[in-house]
Amino acid sequence: MGVDEESRFHVLAVDDSLIDRKLIETLLQVSSYRVTAVDSGREALKLLGLLEESKESEDSPASTARGHHEIDVNLIITDYFMPGMTGYDLLRKIKDSECYKDIPVVIMSSENVPSRISRCLEDGAEEFILKPVQLSDVSKLKPRLSKGSRE
Repeated sequence: MGVDEESRFHVLAVDDSLIDRKLIETLLQVSSYRVTAVDSGREALKLLGLLEESKESEDSPASTARGHHEIDVNLIITDYFMPGMTGYDLLRKIKDSECYKDIPVVIMSSENVPSRISRCLEDGAEEFILKPVQLSDVSKLKPRLSKGSRE
C-alpha cells in the first residue's frame, strides 16, 4: 500500500554528471518514485515550462503559456555545481516562480561548505545532501515529498 502511494510521487533530478544522475535515478526508482532526470538547470527549466520566464524566448515549443506546468513534480533534487546554471541558481528561479515556489528543492554537493549549505537552506532548499547520495539519503526525502503538490 505504501509503495502505491510513493509511486505517485514524481521527482525531477538535475545533475550534469551522468554517473551521479544515474545513481540518484536508480536510488529513487528502487524506492518506487517516478523520476525524470536531466543534465542541466536549463533543461529543468525547459521541462517545467519556466525557460521563457527566465529571459530566453526560443521558437521551440513556446506555445506553452507562461507558468504552465509541463510536468507535475513533487520534488526537485539538483546538483550544486553545474556548468551554465548552478543548483543554487535553479533553486532561486524555482522559488521565484508562481507555479513551483512550493515544490521542495533538495541540493546535492560533494563539497561540505557550511556557508554554502546555510545559504541554500536560508533561500528555500528543503535539504542539502552530501554526495555520494545513498539509499539512506533517499529515505530522508519521504517527509519532504509529502509537502509537494499532490495529484
